[in-house]
Amino acid sequence: MGLEEKIPDSIALTTLEKMVGWARKRSMWPLGFGLACCAIEMMSTFMSHYDLARFGMEVMRASPRQADLMIVSGRVSAKMGPVLKRLYDQMPNPKWVISMGACASCGGVFNNYAIVQGVDRIVPVDMYIPGCPPRPEQLIEGILKLQAKAEKEKLADRKDAKSKK
Repeated sequence: MGLEEKIPDSIALTTLEKMVGWARKRSMWPLGFGLACCAIEMMSTFMSHYDLARFGMEVMRASPRQADLMIVSGRVSAKMGPVLKRLYDQMPNPKWVISMGACASCGGVFNNYAIVQGVDRIVPVDMYIPGCPPRPEQLIEGILKLQAKAEKEKLADRKDAKSKK
């Protein structure tokens, strides 16, 4: 004789935090920031063979104001760093960043003054995808793990974590 027996079938009980997490997981809209060869693999992930539309990501957003997931794929030059930061700042909260490929994650084979040695020096990164270039399956796996992370995140934790950086 519990509470479940007294509730009609059309009512669902949950917490606001779980409902917001569920919605955030299923409504990530990507902003592609393709800079080099990894961008080809990122674009192929959106084609019919891999079909990211299964996850509600039919279209790469052209405006940062319409996106909440930035996928940085390829090497970031020192001149492109401020542009990347500006686009990240224009994205609405909550926002996530995926660093795709060795060049975006750590500079890759380009160890010189012109290439940023990791995009995490410019914006906070939530998920790193290794490889040179990484396969579309790896990007899909990274997105799935990021969605699981977004669903489990507490509302207060996300706000505090991003404001400290």
